[in-house]
Amino acid sequence: MARMVGAFNVSHSPFLYMPPERWNEVRARRFLRQDVPMEDLAECKAKMERCNSALAIVRKKLAEANPDVIVIFGDDQLETLDWRNFPPFAVYVGAEFEGALSAVDPSMGQEGAAVPAGGRSAPRARLRGHPELAVSLLSGLMNRGFDPAFFMEAPKPEVGIPHAFMRPAESLTDLKTPVVPVFINCFFGPQPTAARCYQLGKATREIIDAYPGDLRVAVLGSGGLWHTPGVKDAYLDEEFDRESLRYLEQGDIQRAAAFHDAYRVPANDASQDVVARGPLSTGMPVSGGPQLGTREYCNWVAAAAAVDGRPWTIVDYVPVYASPCGMGFAYCEGLA
Repeated sequence: MARMVGAFNVSHSPFLYMPPERWNEVRARRFLRQDVPMEDLAECKAKMERCNSALAIVRKKLAEANPDVIVIFGDDQLETLDWRNFPPFAVYVGAEFEGALSAVDPSMGQEGAAVPAGGRSAPRARLRGHPELAVSLLSGLMNRGFDPAFFMEAPKPEVGIPHAFMRPAESLTDLKTPVVPVFINCFFGPQPTAARCYQLGKATREIIDAYPGDLRVAVLGSGGLWHTPGVKDAYLDEEFDRESLRYLEQGDIQRAAAFHDAYRVPANDASQDVVARGPLSTGMPVSGGPQLGTREYCNWVAAAAAVDGRPWTIVDYVPVYASPCGMGFAYCEGLA
C-alpha cells in the first residue's frame, strides 16, 4: 500500500530567485502603500540568506523522506489556463510535462509568470508525472464528491506547467522525482474556499492510503504567504500570516481554513480590489478570505489537511518588503 512520508509548504516568489541587489530595483517599479518599510541592501541580503537557509532545510527534509512521487498543490495565473476554461480543481495525469525554471524578469513588476529573461527564452525542464497515482486521485476525488478537470497534456505546450509547480520542484528536488500537479484556483473569483481545500486535502490522503501500489508519497503546498502581486497600495499583513502559521504549527488545519475564510477585505484596501475585471481579476464575486496571491495559502491548507492533526515545524517566516511578500517555509515529518 502507498504511504504518506512527508508534507511540505513553501513560498515560490520570484524574489527567491533574484539577487538581493535587485530587490529594491524591483520595488521602485511598484506602487506600494506608503507605510511599507524600506530595507537597505544589507537587510535584503540577510533576508535572502534566511530564505535560502530555510529552503535548504526543507530540501533536506524532503530528501530524508525519500518520496517516490510528490503531489504538489499549486495554482495557475493565466499561464496554462485562460478565460476559455478555468476549473476550480484539476489534476494533471500525463506521463511527463515541461515548464519554465526560475528565469524571471523582475522588470515586469508582476509576481508569478515565468517570462523570458533579458530577451532570451527562459530555461525549461522536463519532469516525470505519475499517471497511475494521478488517475487514482482523479477518480477518487470524483467518488468523494469533487468534480475536478484533468489534463493529459499541457493545454499550452509552449508555456508548459505553471511556476507554482516548477519552482518548488526546482528548489527542493533534483527534478528527477515524479510530480503530480493538482491545480487549485486560488487567484480568480469565484474560488474554492479554504474549507473546501481542507476537504480536498483530506480526500487526497484517503486516496493515497487506499492506493494499492508500494509507493512513498509526499505532498507539498506551493505559494503565499501574504502578497498582492504588482498592484496599487500593496502591503504585507504580517499578523495575518503569523496567525495562519500558528494554526499550522499546532496541526489545527480546520481552524486555519476557518481563519482564512473569515477574513474580509477592508473597504479601502485598493491592493485587494478585484471588483472590476482586469489582468488579475474576473470581476465576478469572490469567496471570503484575502484576495490574489495571499489565497495561495489554500494550497498550504490542502497539503496540511493530508496530515491533519499533526504539528508542523515552521522553519522560518521572512517578511520581504520589496515585494512585499511573507515568505514561509514549513514541514511535517515522522509519517512513514
